[in-house]
Formats: sequence, C-alpha cells, structure tokens
Amino acid sequence: MSYSKTDLIDLKDFYQNQLLNNTVPFWFPRSIDELHGGYLLMRDKTGDLIDTDKSVWFQGRTAWLLATLYNTVEPKMEWLEGAKSGIDFINKHCFDSDGRMFFHLTQDGSPIRKRRYYFSETFAVIAMSAYAKASGDEVIAEQARYLFGECIKYTTTPGLLEPKYTAVRPSKGIGSPMIMINTAQQLRENIGDPRCDEWITKWIAEIERDFVKDDIKCVMEQVAPDGSIIDHIDGRTLNPGHAIEGAWFILHEAKYRNNDQHFIELGCKMLDYMWERGWDKEYGGIMYFKDVYDQPVQEYWQDMKFWWPHNEVIIATLLAYTMTGNEKYAKWHKMIHDYSYDKFHDKENGEWFGYLHRDGSVAQTAKGNLYKGPFHLPRQEWYCTQILNEYLEKQ
Repeated sequence: MSYSKTDLIDLKDFYQNQLLNNTVPFWFPRSIDELHGGYLLMRDKTGDLIDTDKSVWFQGRTAWLLATLYNTVEPKMEWLEGAKSGIDFINKHCFDSDGRMFFHLTQDGSPIRKRRYYFSETFAVIAMSAYAKASGDEVIAEQARYLFGECIKYTTTPGLLEPKYTAVRPSKGIGSPMIMINTAQQLRENIGDPRCDEWITKWIAEIERDFVKDDIKCVMEQVAPDGSIIDHIDGRTLNPGHAIEGAWFILHEAKYRNNDQHFIELGCKMLDYMWERGWDKEYGGIMYFKDVYDQPVQEYWQDMKFWWPHNEVIIATLLAYTMTGNEKYAKWHKMIHDYSYDKFHDKENGEWFGYLHRDGSVAQTAKGNLYKGPFHLPRQEWYCTQILNEYLEKQ
C-alpha cells in the first residue's frame, strides 16, 4: 500500500488534533503542582490522582514537553509557566549533594530513591535546553550544557557510577548510546552545543558495530564489552520497541545531515530486523520482550503490549516511509497506527492506557506512574505532526 497526499494530510490533522485536544488536555492544567511546584502525574483513567509521589524522570520529560509545545506549536504562556514550574522544582529538589540526581521523590521534594544510572540527568538536559530556548534564560542554557558534559563523563568513564553487577560477566546496554544520541539532538536543536555532532557520530558507530547483528538480523539490547552476544537469559533478551526507538533516532540524524544515506540504511535495517522480531502475527501489536534464539524469556510480562514501544514504532515507520518512499513502511505504519489507537486509546477519558495483555485487553487502567506520563505519546503525536508538515510542504 501507499499513502496518498490526502491520506497524509488526514494523518497530520489526526495527530495534531489528538495532541492538542486529547492528550495534552488530559494532563494540563491539573497536573501542575501549585503547592510545591513540578508535576503530579500518577493518575488513573479519568485523571484522578492515585499517588502524590514524583518521578524525577517525568519532572524533566514534562518540562521538555511544555517548553517544546511553546517553541514549536504556539507560544502559550501557560505552557511556558508550566515548564518553569518543572525546571524550578528540578533545581530545588532533584539534585543530591554529590551533584547526581534522584529518581523518586515525595510531593514536597524529599528524596526516596536514587538509581545507579544517569537517565534523570539526560531528561534534565532536554528539559533545560527546551526551556532555555523558550525563555531566553542563559543560566539554564549553560546548566543544560554542563549537565550534558556530566552525562558524557558518566557514559565514558568506567567506575564513575556505582556498578549494578559484579565484574564476573561484564556487559553494556544499547540504552546508553541511544539516550545520549537523543539528548544531544535535543540540546543541539534547542540551544546548540559544538560537541554534539562528533559524539552522536561516535554513539551511532557504537550501536552499528556492537549491537546490530546482520548475520542473525537482530538488534541486541545487551552485549559483552566487545559486542559479542552473552548467551545467558539476560544477554539474550531483546526489546524490539526499544531498538526501533533507536532506529528513528538514527533516521532523525540522517535527515539532519542532508539525508545521509548510510544512516538511512542503518535506521531502516534496524527497523526491519526488529519489526520482524517484535510484531505479534497472531494478535497484532509489538511484543515487549523476545529471546534472540526464540528460547523462553525470563520476564513474565514478555508478551504484554506496553504503550511506549507502539509510540516509537509509529514514529519510526512514518519517518522511514517519508524518507524512503518504500511502501512497506506505509503498510507497517498503518498496521501499528490502527492497532494502537484502537487498543490503547481511551476514547472516553482521553490519553492511552499503558498496559495491555497479549490479546489487546486492558491489563490495568493507570495513565500515569513512575514510568508513564506525558512523554512518549505526546512526543509521538507532536513529532509525527512535524514530520508530516515538513514532508507535505516539500511535496
């Protein structure tokens, strides 16, 4: 199949309408914490608060969303003020005395948990860069660049962060180069940083060299430090949606670099490999975990359908189609789009349910928790609108 110009206009209007009239209104203004600042995002299907604790990831992610809407959709003061609430809360409560960030806080900002990795910092970087662009705040811009430098240190300095495992079976995950690619892209596009291009090139090269396995048509989630497959349960476990998220980061970079052909081929190859691994041919949707050799997976939720991989695959297939014209990607995009908006979207209350059983039935009704909130879905709807606006203007 292929998409006509009318189809693409309809898709653009759909994503824009969903974003501005369904997804964003579910969260705002009620999620702004007027008492302590930041955001209260743990919500049930109707938007009722089910917990007042705060995810540091989502203080950053939500501030990024609001500032990005201000920068790219409409300069609404409520979006800018909402983003400032998150930035102020982050700076007041989310950093420990050692400069590292927490992961989980009470409503008033008291720390509950700190994790070994630095994803809280990466989300602070993208939030601060978007807010600095929106507000013109040079202090926040410099803080974003400083934190980006700290993240580079964390990802390149062995032993700087407390290890999760012993040295008996060393490994590395695709998550680190992936998140750093996207962090650098956001920093570069919002306020600029001369380090970004070089580091993005290095991280893409690492993914291609160590995680993409052409001989078995797969993108690994974890590998040994030399890129070899670790033939144990954890080492064999794949996350197709995560790898496909990495694919669209690389396609995005290809577009930034004047449609770099090598990056287009790499991103599409990663999408191809993991669509074949992840698409559920019986029920539809993307399986959460698979084993690289089709052996049993340890995690009991391995065949569930989570919201965020579907957001990432919607982006990747649409980006691949608009960049290559390959009708296969139009077909896949329609499949994942139709499945997702049929199964995940709560047509009565707005937003998406987060967790489905394999057959597509709703497993539980939370719309927000420590890991789910206003990020993957609104980012998908926002970015797909951007992709289609740009593509249609060129056409």
